[in-house]
Amino acid sequence: MADAEFDRGLALRRQMFGPAGADQQIAAATDFTRPLQEMVTRSCFGELWHRPHLDLKLRSMLTIAMLAALGKPNQIKLHVRGALANGVSRDEIREILLHAMAYGGIPAAVDSFAAAGEALAEVDGI
Repeated sequence: MADAEFDRGLALRRQMFGPAGADQQIAAATDFTRPLQEMVTRSCFGELWHRPHLDLKLRSMLTIAMLAALGKPNQIKLHVRGALANGVSRDEIREILLHAMAYGGIPAAVDSFAAAGEALAEVDGI
């Protein structure tokens, strides 16, 4: 169900998560999950991430902070990779997680650091 926003969203997902990561999500969609993947691609990445006033780097930083506060380690792993692609440094990722700890809670920060560390180790091939 491609359209301009979907195509733009898929291009951004590929840029942030690599072609395999983005295309894998779409290809793995079932009849049940396909509408979700289409909405995420179109609405989040095709529209929201392209709005003016916030660049991709800042959006990635905000996303990591919110995911940390929500205690979403699997999404943090994914978005750490996207943040690196959007120019966020490892030092900035660490500081975001430390800042989120103060406002989102220590348990969420511990899980977030573990998830981010796993993603960084995977990027490094460790």
